[in-house]
Amino acid sequence: MQYQTSTNGSLTHTQKLTISGMVMALYIVIVGATQGISFGAYQIRIATSLYALGWLYPFLVIPLGLANMLSNVLFGGLGPLDMIGGGLVGVATTFLITVIRKKKGNVWLAALPIFLIPGLVVPIWLSVLLNIPYPPLAFSVSVGQIIPAICGVFLIRILSRIVSRKEILV
Repeated sequence: MQYQTSTNGSLTHTQKLTISGMVMALYIVIVGATQGISFGAYQIRIATSLYALGWLYPFLVIPLGLANMLSNVLFGGLGPLDMIGGGLVGVATTFLITVIRKKKGNVWLAALPIFLIPGLVVPIWLSVLLNIPYPPLAFSVSVGQIIPAICGVFLIRILSRIVSRKEILV
């Protein structure tokens, strides 16, 4: 299936809004379906692999941050600090992935923001909210991000092949 594009070949505003809404919904559904591991001791949040979609669709930077924020509200976040922090982490992670692609970095470099940003930044406020020292918390959150980081790269690789066959346009 090919999307109808604007005259310059890019997605239309309506298409971008539609894709943004679908990706946000998918993120929230995945967090809800995996909330037992998304908020556990190792926080294996599979949904963060969707940050990798910024590689193909840079307009998803804000929607993915909003999706993280909303999922924290709906499924076990720890209040306003966790909600806002999660949103900013989503934006920062997805934005760094778009930068890596723009700088023509290897696709495997996209795993680094997915692993490092949530793994090292989220524990900053969680350590305060949970009264747990930063180092063990950073370790546990980082370990939980290994699987989403690898899944994110595979997501890019699979979708890139589909896009290159022009089944969907970037």
